[in-house]
Amino acid sequence: MSDNQEKPSKLTVGPNDDLSLGQSALLGIQHVLAMDVYVVPFIIASVIVLTTKESSALIQSTFIAAGLATIVQSYFCMKLPVAQGPSFIPIGAIAGIYFANSQGGNGWGTVLGSSLVGAVLVIILGMTGIFNRLIKAFVPPIVGGTIIFIVGLSLMPVALNDNVFKASGDLGQNILLAIIAATTLVVFAMIGSRFSGKGRIFRISSVILALVFGCLAAQFMGILDFSQVANARLFSLPQVPFVDFHFSFDLSSILTMTIIYIVLMAETTGTWFAVSHVCEEPLTDENINRGVVGEGIGCLISSVLGATPVTGYSTNAGIISITGVASKKVFAAAGVWFIIFGFSGKLSTLISSIPAPVIGGVFVIVCGIISISGLKVIKEIDINEKEMYVIAIPMILTIALTLIPEEFIQSLPQFLQYLFGSSVATASIAAIILNRLLPSEKNEKVRTQEKLVEAQEIETA
Repeated sequence: MSDNQEKPSKLTVGPNDDLSLGQSALLGIQHVLAMDVYVVPFIIASVIVLTTKESSALIQSTFIAAGLATIVQSYFCMKLPVAQGPSFIPIGAIAGIYFANSQGGNGWGTVLGSSLVGAVLVIILGMTGIFNRLIKAFVPPIVGGTIIFIVGLSLMPVALNDNVFKASGDLGQNILLAIIAATTLVVFAMIGSRFSGKGRIFRISSVILALVFGCLAAQFMGILDFSQVANARLFSLPQVPFVDFHFSFDLSSILTMTIIYIVLMAETTGTWFAVSHVCEEPLTDENINRGVVGEGIGCLISSVLGATPVTGYSTNAGIISITGVASKKVFAAAGVWFIIFGFSGKLSTLISSIPAPVIGGVFVIVCGIISISGLKVIKEIDINEKEMYVIAIPMILTIALTLIPEEFIQSLPQFLQYLFGSSVATASIAAIILNRLLPSEKNEKVRTQEKLVEAQEIETA
């Protein structure tokens, strides 16, 4: 990777730069609004058919867990600006564990128990440095850059399909809303970049401005609905462990969740590479070890609160790149916002009321920026035939796993379902294997040395 110290910084606020409380709060809310944290618990609640009260409790716990995990990871463990949120990867496994143990009334307790044990194992991986040694051995810059690239690539279909093309409402209106939000984001980001000094306020607040303009457009179209906000409670207490729920432990469920955590760590590594690159901070051995511990602690907190595993969100790396703000204080503020939303039904409902196409318009630009960050890493490397395959095949896998019919994935063995359920994890593993197995071309210097040796051998003979 290139030496960032030799290049002018593109950040307006670095990871360790100071910001006022007000600035941190305002900039932190951008990250919260751009993360669909409520989506995962909503999907899980729908799949396992929770009651309205149980669904609300799960969403509430998820917000609080995301906030605490974000503060722990950004400020105390990894010490890089990484926002934590519920992962999509375990959804299938959670449903399987729940239904397999629901006859005894221990469905959700078994999900939480297996998540708890898996989190402890992740912490051990970080404390022993085992995961870091694997990263150093198997993830050189060509693989790291490819992983960053496919992280952005894998999120684009989610941004477009789930939030725009397949979202409820009129397709034409959805596309128009997405275009308005995306255009607003780009315009204000470019204004901020073009006019330094006072103009930087437009760049650093470009995400929240895009969401505001998108919501105003939705209001003008008559499709902005805040009716549920009025009915939501202003304040409510979260679930209490051993009172509102209990933990159950089942060996097969623990093994299942352990596999999920392995896939989860493969995916979150891509987020770390992306964050490290946009923050212009090297990903050191200490960062990785502490990051793994932080990931485990975040998942442990989530389990104790009655929520599902959390992981680093790639979205925020794109927001850092767009706004130029990488302050850890901003991410700590985002964590506090999550906790506040977790205790307030009105605020959390307000976030979930932002039209999906507006989120999608912002999200897809962020995804593109993440992919470009990966390409910037790759361009510093000599691309020979081997490197082309190391980049191309994971890219193809990412697209293939996005387009492949879900019925086919569900027909595969359970482990393959978990693996292929995350295109980032599958493509990352493919990049690592290809980089290890494919032969490298000999560079010109090596070939010259070999010719000299051959010439000397001929003269000696």
